[in-house]
Amino acid sequence: MDLLTRFTRLTDWLQRHQALWRARPFTTPVLAWEADWPELAGWLRARSLADAEAAQSQPAQLLGAPEPFGQLAAEAQELCVLPRWEAAVSPSVPELLHRHIPGRKWQQITRFAAVATARTPAPVERWVDWCAGKGHLGRLLAWQSGCPVCCLEWDAELNRAGAELSARLQVDAQHLDADVMQASNAERLERGDTLVALHACGDLHRQLIEQVVARQCRQLALSPCCYNRIAGASHQPLSLAGKTAALPLSRDELGLALQQSATAGARELRQRDRSMAWRLAFDHWQREGRGVDSYLPTPSRAPGPQPQTLADFCLAMAAYHDLQLPVPADWQALEAHGWQRLAQVRNLELVGGLFRRPLELWLVLERALYLQEAGYRVRLGEFCEPALTPRNLLLLAQRDN
Repeated sequence: MDLLTRFTRLTDWLQRHQALWRARPFTTPVLAWEADWPELAGWLRARSLADAEAAQSQPAQLLGAPEPFGQLAAEAQELCVLPRWEAAVSPSVPELLHRHIPGRKWQQITRFAAVATARTPAPVERWVDWCAGKGHLGRLLAWQSGCPVCCLEWDAELNRAGAELSARLQVDAQHLDADVMQASNAERLERGDTLVALHACGDLHRQLIEQVVARQCRQLALSPCCYNRIAGASHQPLSLAGKTAALPLSRDELGLALQQSATAGARELRQRDRSMAWRLAFDHWQREGRGVDSYLPTPSRAPGPQPQTLADFCLAMAAYHDLQLPVPADWQALEAHGWQRLAQVRNLELVGGLFRRPLELWLVLERALYLQEAGYRVRLGEFCEPALTPRNLLLLAQRDN
């Protein structure tokens, strides 16, 4: 894969269609792009909430949508084709290696470890598990390879628990109390290190990449996550290509890549839907009551005791915003409006959903190009199927020291 060519194509495509993916149906009752594609907008608005839910995980597979939906879906898929890397997972490991780890998370760890090991070309001198928690990933890699591991984690309690597990398994492991966001942490890294990070969030994976480059570490295996968990208000490119791309991204827009969950349960989804429907009902009420057609940022949970009815929720939110609004004539009708708006929002969000993966790949390619500019050989692929985790991108980088 030519990383720069793919990045340039994605940049052009995202720029041309930014009116679609920057739109926020939840806060904007009528979207700017609806005037350009009224047939698509009307078709989506007529669909039910259940219809929208069925298509959320795979919006590109939505059938029957008027154009340009199908064309955009095809373009998104073509731009995001990556190799799915396969590697044999150890069929049997000591129970201590996976004790108290949920099954889905353990599968993610084992697949990441298997692919990272199989596709790490240079001999490993030492694994470094970045933001290690109890060091489950690093301990597995050390146990399988016989190489030492250094686990960096700021939570001392997690480090103590991890060190106990490593000692019981007789794994050569260090568990160090380390705030990886401090630049001084780079002194712990050595040129021969192979660093690994599974689902390192936002600034944590940015700092990892910068420290790998600064210390000229030999190898890196990184699966990024939570691109919006950053200290700043917007994305700050690292690569020269990213800095010249002219594609600014706010923290909220960085969150678009994360609007997909493979693990939420039915109860959690019901609670989420009710919270959003009530917030949309409140939004309608406050716009009419204030006579101002603008969204008021509203927390998903009302302050104080948990409200049991929409009326309780709306009154609590009015107090939160210090508003004196006329009481609705019919709370039940207002709640029905909130649920209707939620169905429209979810269906309109399917358009933005087509840009979820392209935007995520653009962000990872930008980091990959920074490593490439620093002299690393970089590859991108998927370490597992998206049903196991939507955050399945794996960046591999190697430097010939």
